[in-house]
Amino acid sequence: MDNQINKNNTILISPVTRIEGHAKITIQLSPDGSVADAQFHVNEFRGFEKFCEGRLFTEMPSITPRICGICPVSHSVASAKACEMIMGIKPTYTGNLLRRLIHIGQNISSHALSFFHLSSPDFLLGWDSDPATRNILGVAEKFPDLAVRGIRLRKFGQEISERITGKKIHIMGIVPGGMGFPLIEANRKALLAWVPEAIETTQKGLELIKKYHDDNKDMVNSFANFPTLYLGTVGSQGELELYDGKLRFIDTDGRILQDQLDPARYLEFIAERPIEWSYLKYPYYKPFGYEKGFYRVGPLARLNVAAKMKTPKAQKEFLNFKSMAGNKPVHGTFFFHYTRLIEMLQSIEEAEQILKDPLVTDKNVQTLGRWNNPEGIGCSEAPRGTLFHHYTTDETGKLLKVNLLIATGQNNPSMNRSVLEVAKQYVKGKDLTEGALNRVEAAIRCYDPCLSCSTHAIGSMPMVIEIKDHQGKTVNVIERG
Repeated sequence: MDNQINKNNTILISPVTRIEGHAKITIQLSPDGSVADAQFHVNEFRGFEKFCEGRLFTEMPSITPRICGICPVSHSVASAKACEMIMGIKPTYTGNLLRRLIHIGQNISSHALSFFHLSSPDFLLGWDSDPATRNILGVAEKFPDLAVRGIRLRKFGQEISERITGKKIHIMGIVPGGMGFPLIEANRKALLAWVPEAIETTQKGLELIKKYHDDNKDMVNSFANFPTLYLGTVGSQGELELYDGKLRFIDTDGRILQDQLDPARYLEFIAERPIEWSYLKYPYYKPFGYEKGFYRVGPLARLNVAAKMKTPKAQKEFLNFKSMAGNKPVHGTFFFHYTRLIEMLQSIEEAEQILKDPLVTDKNVQTLGRWNNPEGIGCSEAPRGTLFHHYTTDETGKLLKVNLLIATGQNNPSMNRSVLEVAKQYVKGKDLTEGALNRVEAAIRCYDPCLSCSTHAIGSMPMVIEIKDHQGKTVNVIERG
């Protein structure tokens, strides 16, 4: 490969593998072969915001789960909250419990997929291993117990949804005012029986990632390590709250910029700017402006902004995480994997608490209401970060405007920065290796971006490298897979 690389070229990685959706990375090399610039391009376009216009707002909790096959619950929850603001109602206690439980299940399923299926091949098989087997099938061959555990952990998360709503993906039943149907006792007992295994598997994942940290300290600490602001939702005591929290922004040193903000005020603090090379915009923290206001969301951000966890086992891991930077923000992008597992541990512990609530099987699951207000804003913490649904309606309840601020979009500036930092560290134009390009892709996998509603694909991991001269003319093309 290195004998075919010429000077003054652009490297194209397309598609980025082991993520959800379609994207590519371009790396611009200087004449001496060092990295001058790198960009992450999302090259698909979907028009959910536009084609929802004209629909009744009450349809949205059923339409929006189709946005994504991995985080449909987050969309449905945020949508239902926006509808409840329009109607001026609150969900019943049991309806809220069940929505929280389904949301937890989705978080477990998504995080298990990200860690065990999409990212662990790099940790377990090696960055430079054969790309044809550097996937969950390769993990299953060499580490069968761990692979099966990862698959079953994801199944547990999906089983929560299925036993409440009847569907694992693109769920139905989350409605304005609560839930469309209750949880029956037999399903409650079946879900409780899963909990010990789910906790054990998550703890094995934590052992794996912490051992990798210990064995590869320099790599872990230097991997796309750069300061940003952070956004996440927290409870009244600063605890991590994924379902119904308030917004908290912190700066690069951990100082709180805004706290206990009603998510309905999000437009006061978040602005977006389009960029020419991607369908994803660049969101930023409005008070700091475009140049200084980039922030991150997702597991790393949420644990950076939180003061504590809600459950004992997760709190123990949280304290270890906080000690890594002396109780200041951890900026290393690689730590998304560790924080993802800590969040999953809290989710499983919290699921057990909810399933033991005597009212979880109560049949009073929905508050009824009607159109009362022209505008509604809903928020939830999707697995990848803070999610906003914003609806404007006419007096008949038909949607005039829909704004969806997705977590992956908010991470877009930082994903581009991460790609650049990792490319500078590992990509050497005159000695280019497939393993180096895999590390660049892994910078994106840390964020586990969700680019569309299509399913993940494993297999040949195709890649195309285009070599261009200083005039932009393609002088060579190398294909992998």
